[in-house]
Amino acid sequence: MVAGAWARVEDGGEPPAPRRSRLAGTSSAYLRSAADQPIDWYPWGVEAFEVARSSGRPLLVDVGASWCHWCHVMDEGTYSDAEVGKILRQHFVAVKVDRDEHPEVDRRLQRQVSALSGEGGWPLTAFLTSEGEAFFGGTYFPPTDGHGRPGFRRLLREIVRIWVEEPERVRESASTVREALARAAAPPSGSAPPIPAFVERVAHEISASFDPAYGGFGTSPKFPHPTAVQLLLAEEFRTGYGASGDRARETLLAMANGGMYDQLGGGFHRYSTDERWHVPHFEKMGVDNAELLAAYLEGYRRYGDARFEEVIRGTVGWAGEVLGDPGGGWAASQDADNAPGDDGGYFTWSRAELREALGADEAKLVARAFGLGTDARMPHDPERNVLFRLVPAAEAADGLRLDAPADLVLERALGRLREVRAARPAPGVDRALYASINGRFIATHAVAGLLFREPRWLAAARRAADRWLSRGFEPTRGMAHQLMGETARGFGLLEDQVSFATGLLELAVADRSPRYLEAARAVLELVDREYRGEDGLLRDVAPALYDGPAIAGATEAAYPLEDSPHLSANAMGMLAFLRLGHLLHDDRWSEAARRLLEPVAARLRGAGLFAAGAALAAETILVPPIDVVVEGDGPAGAALLAAARSTLRPGLSVFEGRPPEPFALPGVPPAGGTEPARALVCRGTSCLPPITEPEALVAALRARPDAAA
Repeated sequence: MVAGAWARVEDGGEPPAPRRSRLAGTSSAYLRSAADQPIDWYPWGVEAFEVARSSGRPLLVDVGASWCHWCHVMDEGTYSDAEVGKILRQHFVAVKVDRDEHPEVDRRLQRQVSALSGEGGWPLTAFLTSEGEAFFGGTYFPPTDGHGRPGFRRLLREIVRIWVEEPERVRESASTVREALARAAAPPSGSAPPIPAFVERVAHEISASFDPAYGGFGTSPKFPHPTAVQLLLAEEFRTGYGASGDRARETLLAMANGGMYDQLGGGFHRYSTDERWHVPHFEKMGVDNAELLAAYLEGYRRYGDARFEEVIRGTVGWAGEVLGDPGGGWAASQDADNAPGDDGGYFTWSRAELREALGADEAKLVARAFGLGTDARMPHDPERNVLFRLVPAAEAADGLRLDAPADLVLERALGRLREVRAARPAPGVDRALYASINGRFIATHAVAGLLFREPRWLAAARRAADRWLSRGFEPTRGMAHQLMGETARGFGLLEDQVSFATGLLELAVADRSPRYLEAARAVLELVDREYRGEDGLLRDVAPALYDGPAIAGATEAAYPLEDSPHLSANAMGMLAFLRLGHLLHDDRWSEAARRLLEPVAARLRGAGLFAAGAALAAETILVPPIDVVVEGDGPAGAALLAAARSTLRPGLSVFEGRPPEPFALPGVPPAGGTEPARALVCRGTSCLPPITEPEALVAALRARPDAAA
C-alpha cells in the first residue's frame, strides 16, 4: 500500500460520532448488543444503500447472530476498537444484519462471499457496492494481525485505497462473483436419476462418510446430521439392510452420551469441535434441537432405547424451560457465552467445583462417570471440563463408599450440580419467535406427546399453533417469519411456510383436527402457487409476497436445495406435500412432490450428506403410506395405540378413532359396541383384517413394502 494514497483517503477531518439510536430500538437482540460500539451502524434497509449511493462509499455488512461465539469475539474486539470505528465512520456505510431475522439476506451474501474467498459462516464480513454486489469478504477478522488472519484496521485501509484508486478492481471482483453464481445456477446436464438410484447413491455417499470409531459423519468439527440419520433408518426399513440402522443407532448414542448433549440441562449444543463429540460449540439452536428431536423419536420407535427416551425428555424439557414463551411457542436460541470473554463457563466444571458442591466420593463418582480430566478439557483452560458419559455408574463406583446404589447416587449428585449451575450467570436467550423454528417444534412436540403419553407436550404444540395462526398467518400471504408481541412481519419466506405446514400436519394427526389440516393445506397451496421458479423448484422468497426491502437482490431467485445441515426447504416442501396427499388421499400432492424431486435430484449430484433431505423425500415416495385407526376403549385399545405409535414405519399415521373429514380413510364399517378393541391397518383403499393383538399389529407395520398388504 502506498502511504501517500492512504493520506489522500484520510482527508476529510474527524468522522462523526456514532449514532446509538439506530440499533438500540431494533427488535434484534444481536443488533441491540452492538448499539454502544464506536460505529455508526445501520440496520438492513434502504436507508443504508441510499447513503452509500449518495456519498460514494462502499458498504461493510456484518452478518451474525446472538448465539454466535465468534460474532461476540469480533464485536468485543474488532468492532469495539476505536481505530476500527473511526475508519468505518469516515469511509464506509456500516450495516449490521441478524441472520435469524433475515435468512434471505444471509443466504445471498454467504453465496457471494464464498464465491470470492471460499469462506462462509458467521460472522460473515462482506464489502458491497451500493448496488448490493459483494467485491470482498470473509468471516472473522481481529482488530490487528493475529489468529493467522489480517488485522481489520489494515484490511479496511487497503479496501479504501482500492475503492478510491483502483475502482476497476472492485468492478472486476463483483463481476467474478456474478459469473460464479451464474455458473452455479446453470441447469445441470442430463436427466435426473430414477428415484431408487438417487436414494441408493445418496445413502452410499452418507455411509462412506460414516465414522465407525465414534459415530456420526466426517471428522472434526463434527456436526449432527439428523436428516442423514433418518434417511438411514428409512433405508433400513425399506431394504432390510441392517448396517444402515446400526450406523444410525451408533450415531444417536454417540451424540447422546457426548458433550454435545448437555448432560445436566438437556438439549444439544450446535456442534462438536472434536470427532468424539466431547467438546462442543456451546450455543443451543432451536432449529437444531427440533430436528434432533425428530431423529431421536424415530430412533426410539425403531429401537426402544431407554437412553433415547432420556434425551427426548431432556430436550423437550430444555426447550420448554429455556426457550418457552409465556404466550405460546419457543424462542430462537440460547447463547454460547454468559459474558464477554466467556467460552463455555456456564456449562463446564473443574474438579474443585465438583468437590465444593458434592461429598468426596460423590465428586469422584461424577468425575469418573463423566470423564473429568480426560479429552473433554477446554483448550483455553484445561482445568475446566465438559461432562460426557464415559463409563456406567456401577463401573465408576468401584472402590467408593456410597450410601445407595450407584445409579441413584449419581442422579442425586447430578441434581445437586443442576442447582449449583442454576446459580451461575446463564447465557442469554434470543427471545425472538420465528415460524420456521416453531413449526418444527410443533411437529416434534405433537409426535412426542402421543408417544410418551405427555398431554402437556401436546398442549404446548396446540398453544403455539393457535398463537401463530391467530397472529402470524394471513390467507393471502401465508406465515409471517417473526412474531413480535401481537405484530407479525417478514412474509414471503419459503422455509417458514413448509416448516409450519409440517408442524400443522403432525398436530392435525395427533389431535384428529380438521382445522389444523385445512390450515396446512392453505399454506401449501400458497407454496405451490407462489414459490415456483425455474424447472418447478421452490424459491426461498416469493417476490409477490415478500415484504422486506427489495435491495441487494433480495427477491432474485435462490433455491435452498441442500441441507445446511438441517433439512432444506425444498426437501421439507416435498415431505409436506407427501404428508398432505396421504392424509387427504389426494394424488395431486403426491405428484407435486414427485415433480419437485426430479429437478432437485438432478442438481444434487455428489452432494452426499447435504442431499439427505431430498433422499429422505425420495424414500418416502418409495414406501406406501399406512393409516392405522384404533377403535375401542380400555386397556386393550390403549395397548394397540401404544404399539402403533411406538413402531417405526415411514409414512405412518395413527388415529385414535376415525378422524372426521377432510381426513380420507377407507370405508370400513365402524366397530360395534360389543366388539373388542381393534386396529385397522390400511394402505390406500385396502385394509388388512382387523387386528386385536399388539404383537400382530407391530408385525404388520414392520412388514417391508414388498410384503405389505
